[in-house]
Amino acid sequence: MTDAEISALRQSCKTNLAGHRAVTPAESFARMASWCEEHQVQHDTYGEGDLVQGFEKKIAALLGMEASLFCITGTLTQVTALGLACEERGSSLVALHPSSHILVHERSNYQLLQHFHALQIGNPHRPWTLKDLQVQPEKIAAAQYELPMREIGGQLPAWEELNDIKSWCREQDIHLHMDGARLWEAAAGYSRSLAEVAAGFDTVYVSFYKGIGGLGGAMLLGSAEFIDKARVWMHRQGGSVFRRSPYVVAAAMQFDERLAALPACYARTQWLYEELRAYPLFKANPAAPQCNMLHLYLPTDRETALAIRNRIAQEHGIWLFNNTVHTALPGQCMFEWYVGDNLLTMADEELRLALNLFATALNKTDY
Repeated sequence: MTDAEISALRQSCKTNLAGHRAVTPAESFARMASWCEEHQVQHDTYGEGDLVQGFEKKIAALLGMEASLFCITGTLTQVTALGLACEERGSSLVALHPSSHILVHERSNYQLLQHFHALQIGNPHRPWTLKDLQVQPEKIAAAQYELPMREIGGQLPAWEELNDIKSWCREQDIHLHMDGARLWEAAAGYSRSLAEVAAGFDTVYVSFYKGIGGLGGAMLLGSAEFIDKARVWMHRQGGSVFRRSPYVVAAAMQFDERLAALPACYARTQWLYEELRAYPLFKANPAAPQCNMLHLYLPTDRETALAIRNRIAQEHGIWLFNNTVHTALPGQCMFEWYVGDNLLTMADEELRLALNLFATALNKTDY
């Protein structure tokens, strides 16, 4: 099937297990227009204006950080922050987990743009630990921690371990940066406030188009002095766009609602894990829920899993997952489930029907 055919098939399904409910551009723009009218929103000019600066202050207050800067992309935001941290400490070395978005998805930007050098630490399949950092003999300028770690199923370090890492980095003058693309989900998983999770990090990056459901955009938070430096470098690298208001409106108009729903999404994930116990074919990573996402491993290859997905979508109007990837073991694949609006509002029996159809199809050999 072509990408267009797959997209049409997904849209035709009455039941979708993946993520948030799909919203059309017309729906998004209509809601944005209504929200702008209700709140008398005016456009910003290169980030200057009540809308953008008010949203920056709101997020900074929630995270307990001194200052913040709305940025266009996380890809630009993170390497800029880590590069500045290296410059301040006279070392080009940044500790990154092997599953870091910077290493996996950003096409070697940190290296080719000469921001810093990467030192990979920790087991690729587990959150990195304080010991992983302590055994490094080199002078490390900065360390990045992703909360939660998306590429390994949304795993989180133990709360005590995270606090020990914060203390060690502070004592050793290592700039601790959070990849908080899904910080909102991590706070719900820890049952802690955003400020408690962010405390001890020198800088934090957050995203507004993943769990929040905006059109795009990110934010960098830290000290006022650091954010002032970052603002200059964002401009130098082409990140200072004329109007940021569309991205901010798309996030701000639903931010409180999305944030408030995350504890319920996490509770729904815990319920889902209990349901999965009845299906030994499915193997979840992590073994117990740590936030409202997980990876589900299947005892079949990627092509067969996709064929099953498409057949169930065509015959039953149920969309099981968006994509699947190969794993290290042959005859096995994996996909990600983000527990959002769709699973949160779905009737229990409807979800059980989908799981039954999926498990039955996996037991067949005619795909």
